[in-house]
Amino acid sequence: MSDVDLLIVGAGPCGLAAAISAQKAGLRTVVLDGGAVVSTIAHYPTYVRFFSTAEKLSIGGLPFIVAGDKPTRRDALAYYRAAVHYFDIPLRQYERVTSIERAGDGFAVHSSSRSRGDRVTHAGAVVVATGYFGSPNYLRVPGEDLPHVAHVYREGHEAFDQDVVVVGGGNSAAEAALDLWRSGARVTLVHFLPEFDKKIKPWVLPDFLNRAKEGSIGTRWNARVRRIEPGSVTIDTGAGEERLPADFVYVMTGFAPNMDLLRQVGVPIDPTTGIPAHDATTLETTVPGLFIAGVVVAGFDANKVFIENGRYHGDKIVARLLGRSAPAEPKLSAELDT
Repeated sequence: MSDVDLLIVGAGPCGLAAAISAQKAGLRTVVLDGGAVVSTIAHYPTYVRFFSTAEKLSIGGLPFIVAGDKPTRRDALAYYRAAVHYFDIPLRQYERVTSIERAGDGFAVHSSSRSRGDRVTHAGAVVVATGYFGSPNYLRVPGEDLPHVAHVYREGHEAFDQDVVVVGGGNSAAEAALDLWRSGARVTLVHFLPEFDKKIKPWVLPDFLNRAKEGSIGTRWNARVRRIEPGSVTIDTGAGEERLPADFVYVMTGFAPNMDLLRQVGVPIDPTTGIPAHDATTLETTVPGLFIAGVVVAGFDANKVFIENGRYHGDKIVARLLGRSAPAEPKLSAELDT
């Protein structure tokens, strides 16, 4: 007999939302996470503000109320902690799932807790909602593992009066560069394209471009990092190599979902898109009873799944488990604004 009807791997907003959907349907549920609840958000920059409104980040119908128009990282952490208590979600933090295997009609989920050691939980069905934050997209250049190189940005105070290189062309890179500059760092942004990626937050882009235009932040477009050394970053500009001073290097090149658990249990992963083989309507993989939720659904293109739409993945999964029709896809803020 199974210990639970549904085991969810990952306590991010999408995993928590799936647990709420399952519990409302009367399913015995448990959520496991290798870190703290919503650890991805906990690792966001200290002063980050969300693009989505609070209502679009809410789960389970629990109101998310903030004083401003956009919630901050701190607002979100408080809200999701409150959601765990309000819905009484069975949550096992700091318990990393190491493998999933078939066991009769269900699954045996092997995990390791830093306080309880190894254990096995039997579940009728499993949802993998592991997010992407623990798997950065590496540059794979010499020196990337040096201690002054980071793939996660928190805040700029440590770089006051220091030379800094930020690598990347998305929101994370732009916001990090601006925060570092405001914290007193001498900043140069390096990106391999001639301009920023698409979907830069509308209030971030003009701020950055104005700082670049006035010379407050240096830019090296169409440039690639070739090597990182103590105190410097060497880039290829197309016209030759240039050595930039760098006491700190922030590689803001995004993350890719960790598919190891899915591969272990036999789910094919598309080598081009990184998307696990699954039914788009039910989110069930090719292994019956094994589902995916959250950004894992999007593979390498993490921009396709946000909290806004990923919070409804649990409804699709529960509908499949109960033999019901899947609910309609929600509209995103960007779609509603057009």
